[in-house]
Amino acid sequence: MSDRYQGMYRTTSARHPNWDYAWHGAYFVTICTQHREPWFGKIEQNIMHPSPIGKIVSTEWLRTPATRPDMNLTLGAYIVMPNHFHGILIIGRNQYNVQDQADGDHCIAAKGRDADPKVRALGDDDVRGPALGGRDTMHRVSTSHPQNQPLSGPTNTPPPKNQFGPQRKNVSSIIRGFKSVVTKQARQTTPLFQWQARFHDHIIRDPKSYNRITQYILNNPEHWEEDRFFQK
Repeated sequence: MSDRYQGMYRTTSARHPNWDYAWHGAYFVTICTQHREPWFGKIEQNIMHPSPIGKIVSTEWLRTPATRPDMNLTLGAYIVMPNHFHGILIIGRNQYNVQDQADGDHCIAAKGRDADPKVRALGDDDVRGPALGGRDTMHRVSTSHPQNQPLSGPTNTPPPKNQFGPQRKNVSSIIRGFKSVVTKQARQTTPLFQWQARFHDHIIRDPKSYNRITQYILNNPEHWEEDRFFQK
């Protein structure tokens, strides 16, 4: 495995009270539309056919690392579904988690064959992309807040560093920016478009989980009618 991904997996619980979401690591994020409206397209014969808004979601997600070069971001597998989005976000070592780099006690080296973190960006007409076991963390992110204003943290016990200050240079700030740019573009043609205020994230703790989540994402359209987000 490339040295780039050494230490990105964590043994810490996703609800650990001392977790800082600016730390380098791999995160599985899920974002839904408000009221689970199918703004992003439809699935036919196990294939996701994205709407214009769905294509915006895909395009802007792929632009995320380029818009935040100082955070050393990498994207894993992702999928745009009719009413939600799944993606793997990897925060690399950067100037904002220097203290994290100095403390190796909460990191483990990733071992074994890694799922390719740069899973191909599936085309507009075949975007494929949980009802996972285990626990995740729910965050509230409002796209109406200015970028430099504090936001409320996770609904569960939040990490201390960003609990009371502005949510900057961490998972919440990345998702806030992504949702905001999608909303701005989508409302040019669809004024009623709206994301759900909250999003879920799950800290990926080891290579086995990374591979399992990758396969879950890529196979999501095939199990759409069994999905917890499915609505007729």
